[in-house]
Formats: sequence, C-alpha cells, structure tokens
Amino acid sequence: MRPRLLFISNLFPDASEPYRGLDNVTLLHLLRGHWDVRVVALRPSLKSWIGGTPTWKAREEDAVLKPLFLPVRYVPKIGGLFNHKLILSALNKALPAIGQEFTYDIVLASWLFPDGWAAIKAAKKPCVLIAQGSDVHGYLRSAPRKKAILEAIDKSCGVITRSRSLATLLARAGAEATRLHPIHNGVDVSVFQPGERVLKPEKMVLFVGNLLPVKNPELLLRAFARLTTPARLVIAGKGPLRQSLEALATTLGIAERVQFLGPQLAPQIAEQMRSSDVLCMSSLNEGLPNVVIEAMASGLPVIATDVGGIHEVIDAPWKGTLVPSGDESALAKALNDVLANPLDRERIGAYGQGLSWQRTAQGYEEVLRQAMCGRLSTLP
Repeated sequence: MRPRLLFISNLFPDASEPYRGLDNVTLLHLLRGHWDVRVVALRPSLKSWIGGTPTWKAREEDAVLKPLFLPVRYVPKIGGLFNHKLILSALNKALPAIGQEFTYDIVLASWLFPDGWAAIKAAKKPCVLIAQGSDVHGYLRSAPRKKAILEAIDKSCGVITRSRSLATLLARAGAEATRLHPIHNGVDVSVFQPGERVLKPEKMVLFVGNLLPVKNPELLLRAFARLTTPARLVIAGKGPLRQSLEALATTLGIAERVQFLGPQLAPQIAEQMRSSDVLCMSSLNEGLPNVVIEAMASGLPVIATDVGGIHEVIDAPWKGTLVPSGDESALAKALNDVLANPLDRERIGAYGQGLSWQRTAQGYEEVLRQAMCGRLSTLP
C-alpha cells in the first residue's frame, strides 16, 4: 500500500499566484510517483476576521493534489507573537475532516514558523519540516519566533534544510544537529539546459530575482556602472524597488544599457540564461537560490555575493566567483574578469544537469520513509 503524505504550508501556488511555492509543488508532483499526496494550502488574510474571505482556485496541473485552500486569520507585524496560534486554530478545525477522508501517515510542512509550528501541534502524526531560508535568517533574530522554531524542531521527526548553511544556523541556535538533513533544491533539466547560443554584439549580465532590499540590486547597478568591458545588464523580476532602480540607472549614466524585463516564465528565463554571459546575484542574504542552480544547468557561470548556501555549489573557480556581501569593487572586478575570460560553459552545464529535481525528490523520500519508521537519526 502506498504511504499517504499530507503537505501543509502557505507556500503553494494557486491560479492567482502561480509562482508561489513552486519548489514545493514541483517536489510534490515528483513524490506522487510513490506516495499519495494531499495539500492544505494556508492562506493568511486580514479579511478572515470579518468573513467573506476570497476563494482560491488551484492551477489546473495541481488539481490532482486536491489542495484545500484554508483561510487563516492573520495580523501583520505585531501578529508575529500569535499568528502561529491562529494557524493552529484553523488547522485544528480542518484536519479532523481531512483525516477521515484521507488517512495520512505523515505530514510534511514547509516554513518553520508559523506554518511548521502549527502543523506539529495539530497533526497528531509524524511530521517532517522544511526550512526554506528566510524563516531561519529572519526569524531566529526574534526571541519569541526562535523559541517556537526550536520547539517545533524538537517535536518533529526531522527537518530538511535547503542548504547546509541553514542547518548550521539552526544547530548554532540550539537545534539538535541529528534532526537536520540538508537537501538542495533541484532544477528542471528539461527546461534549463545548455543550448546553442545566439551570439550578440555585446556581453550580457543577467539578474533574476525579486526587486527587494534583501536582493540588493542597487549594488549590482553600481558595480555594473564600473565595468570596463562593454556589456548590457538584463534584469528579470518584479518588486517595489523597480522605480528607484530605474532612476539610479539614469543617475549612473547606464540607463541605455540596462533592460528591465519584469517577471518571466521559466522557459523565458532559460532562454535568457542561454543568451547571457554570466548570472550575477548581489544579495545580502540567501538560502540557496534556485536561480543559481538553474543557471549552472544552463551552462551559465555565476558571480554572487558569498551569502547563505551559495558557496555549497559555487565551490570552485571553474563554476564562478563569490565576493564579500556589499563589496561593490569586488563585484565589479569579478564581473570584468569573467566577461573578459569566459569560463567553460560545457563543464558547468554538465555539473548543473546532475542537480535534477528527481535527485532531490529521492532525498526527500528517504527522509520521509525513515521518519515513518522512526529511524531518521540513522541517516548520514
């Protein structure tokens, strides 16, 4: 009989937010090869206090997971002290009915706090948590959130971290190291793969990500303005910083060489990667961004700030270069060097093609099966 897995998280897409939690839904579809999977997609909302909450519709391809979009009462900012208990209340009401229809064997919950904490309390079944990145980097700085995270980890069967650096941070914060199991996200190698390049008259630097302060795109613009190698900067993504970044590009005198594409679908990003000469990440903080792995699977070198788990894959000079976070001069030099002296794209692509989602799903499945048998501590 196939084991039954219940996934709980706010990080799951719907028709109105098709990009939300794509890593999670990709993983779940692969696990369906050996597991029966259902989803509780949490939807925190202020409107839940007054009724008349919006309805959410699953993407067509996710209907097979039969997601229940669960409205949850939510309070911004100060709600960090009790939003996890509001989620727990919603789950306590919903899970008994789900359990009658779908007698799940184990729970997988993504986002340590508040989602993971509430899932542990409500599920009454073995539970494995996923540490995404921001839930560790940001919430460990808050004493109440840190306490709840460590409590959830202690009561879990184990925690999958999406980089080794996240496991290190959690262990330093007080989590039991044997409960932490790093597994990198994978890449869709049917989309992100090396291909014939369209040669262009100038070099191309590519940035892919949300235009948010944590991604520090301003640093990238300032470093790009210092390049001595003629190049164009292509920025794919959306966010509140776009207008100020466009103004900064004008101030720096590089507006004609910077192109803002807005959000792009995966095939469009893959095509940009095949056409570009280097991917540049200027973040202040990260877990292990999917875009880095996608770039490598496309044969694209990576220049990035040395934050989070990026060093776990950019760990040799033939793959790219890491520079100190916030160091504009070092970032400009690294970009100049790789543009003037291209790396071996074929070698990078061969490495990246080995980082598939199938490999990632196998790692998750091993952790889940060991957790069900109570033997998770025996994993390396």
